[in-house]
Amino acid sequence: METGVIVVVALAVAALLRLFVVQTFYIPSGSMEPTLLVGDRILVNKLSYHLHGVDRGDIVVFGRPPLEAAACSGPLVNDLVKRVIGLPGETLSLSGGKVEIDGKPLVEPWLPGGTVTTPGPGPAPFSLQHPYRVPAGMYYLLGDNRSSSCDSRYWGPIPRSLIVGKVDVRIWPLTRFRVF
Repeated sequence: METGVIVVVALAVAALLRLFVVQTFYIPSGSMEPTLLVGDRILVNKLSYHLHGVDRGDIVVFGRPPLEAAACSGPLVNDLVKRVIGLPGETLSLSGGKVEIDGKPLVEPWLPGGTVTTPGPGPAPFSLQHPYRVPAGMYYLLGDNRSSSCDSRYWGPIPRSLIVGKVDVRIWPLTRFRVF
């Protein structure tokens, strides 16, 4: 009887932790290479943004944006992983293949040298064909693999409500373990 109670309590605690505190996710595509590779497993902190704001450079897991299915080819997944680039109220633009925030070059130490950021397709205002102001309560996200990432250039910024949490740790494979 005692063992049964311990098992039930342990399962309940594990379920509550997964629901409210931390969750693991699998990387299904190369859009965040070289930071995250296909098959990597990450640990996402779901409490982080309840305690403080979303910061530029954070890697986040978020629910599929409404325009993603129409804008991107490939398999649809419910949760995506990208890096926060633009914060609410900021104006993003491109100059010489580099991202600018409010007219100042964005330093992106997470990108390999020589990475070029191109605008997204079409005339959508968020494609970065022209400067784009991120609306209040929204975040502009880009994949680190800029040439192979369907991101905010394709489907626009996302609301805070879609963000599941902040990627804190790559837990698998163990040879690539890393705290972000």
